[in-house]
Amino acid sequence: DTEARKEEARRRLAFDEFLILQLALRSTRDTPDKPPGIKLHPYPGIVEAFIASLPFTLTGGQQGAIEDAMAEVSIAKRPMNRLLQGDVGSGKTVVGLAMMLAAVAEGYQGALMAPTEVLAEQHFFNVRRLLAGVEHPIANSDWFSFHLDGRTQPITIALLTGSTRAAPRREIQRMVGDGVLDILVGTHALIQHDVDLPNLALAIIDEQHRFGVLQRAALRSKGADPHVLLMSATPIPRTLELTLYGELDISTMPELPTGRKEILTRIVAPSRSQGAEQFLVDQVSQGHQCFVVCPLIDESEAVLARAATAEFERLSSTSLAEIRVGLLHGRMSLADKQEVMDRFRVGELDVLVATPVIEVGIDVPNATVMMIQGADRFGLAQLHQLRGRVGRGPHQSYCFLLSDTLSEDAQKRLDVLVNTNDGFEIAEADLRFRGSGDLFGTRQSGYPSLRMASYEIDRDLLEKARDQASSLLD
Repeated sequence: DTEARKEEARRRLAFDEFLILQLALRSTRDTPDKPPGIKLHPYPGIVEAFIASLPFTLTGGQQGAIEDAMAEVSIAKRPMNRLLQGDVGSGKTVVGLAMMLAAVAEGYQGALMAPTEVLAEQHFFNVRRLLAGVEHPIANSDWFSFHLDGRTQPITIALLTGSTRAAPRREIQRMVGDGVLDILVGTHALIQHDVDLPNLALAIIDEQHRFGVLQRAALRSKGADPHVLLMSATPIPRTLELTLYGELDISTMPELPTGRKEILTRIVAPSRSQGAEQFLVDQVSQGHQCFVVCPLIDESEAVLARAATAEFERLSSTSLAEIRVGLLHGRMSLADKQEVMDRFRVGELDVLVATPVIEVGIDVPNATVMMIQGADRFGLAQLHQLRGRVGRGPHQSYCFLLSDTLSEDAQKRLDVLVNTNDGFEIAEADLRFRGSGDLFGTRQSGYPSLRMASYEIDRDLLEKARDQASSLLD
């Protein structure tokens, strides 16, 4: 009869939809016959010794995340399924390593899977760096062992990627078979059929939005219901939706490391692109470095977007002719990629023109400008990750979003990045633009079959439905 009555009826039906979803999620997660998780001792001596050896103090977010995860795995009513949300550079690797060491302390294995070889290698070397205060009696480029907390048995950590040579790959598989490999870091190579992790107690998936649903499940299947820690700087809409609906527990690390400044982000019109390029030159003259990212490797007649090879040639011969410019893209060999990145890291290159291959795994504190060509062709999560390649040092950093043609929808999406550096705000905006996908299947985008309920305007109903589902199941 009235708008108010209509809204009341909609909310009643919306509650039913949320309740059905909550019952489904909670019943699959909390069924009485579901086996409990692997019980781990909280803060064993190994973890205490590791934290004490660090050359810095943990942030409040890192301490809270470790405490949350330790509490859950020590009770182990069910396998942990937790999302660790922390912006780029917030120290998620420290949390993950502490939890894997907790598994090792009980005689189990840990695994960390990353989406690219560059990122997997960075994790491996970061782990070695974090353990720098510990003696490394045996070490090579593929694995190392160390003693911690007075243990007679060394802890062994290995790196496995698609580029791992045959001999070290066989050696890593032998160590797994002999039960002496404790932590395995790698790429999709970890989920191949010839890799066995029978004692896996903790599986960590970094930048988890880069893996498919079935790939994430494949890593879980390597052990008997291991605890799972998902790490991401920007949860994809599917993950955010699952969090809202209660399937994932969540730990948030809101702090940026000391000295970090917020990255200033601007949309640059085509008429002002020359001014943006001059800004790059000015930054280089001040001793800084810059990225220029293009969506394609080669030019295409079918796609109107800047290509990295053509942009590299143009910039090298025009506005950036007086400075050192490098090129990086996915069709280069791993050795060539590594050489270019090493030159950029040590300051032999001033500007790096690249495809999104640099989205994750690149850490150059001296880089202060990220210029993204064809920004409308990237997703919000990808743009946020690309922006996170700068601002990793004490200097003020900038992100320029360029596009030759901006639709109204694209303008709205890019405005989100201009207005916030917060990963969760960006993920919620992405959810509004893209939809959450199929909560119980493998589809990762598009809108779910909710006809009345909206996570944006019905948060109170979601909380009530969650409480009611728990009461009913109890």
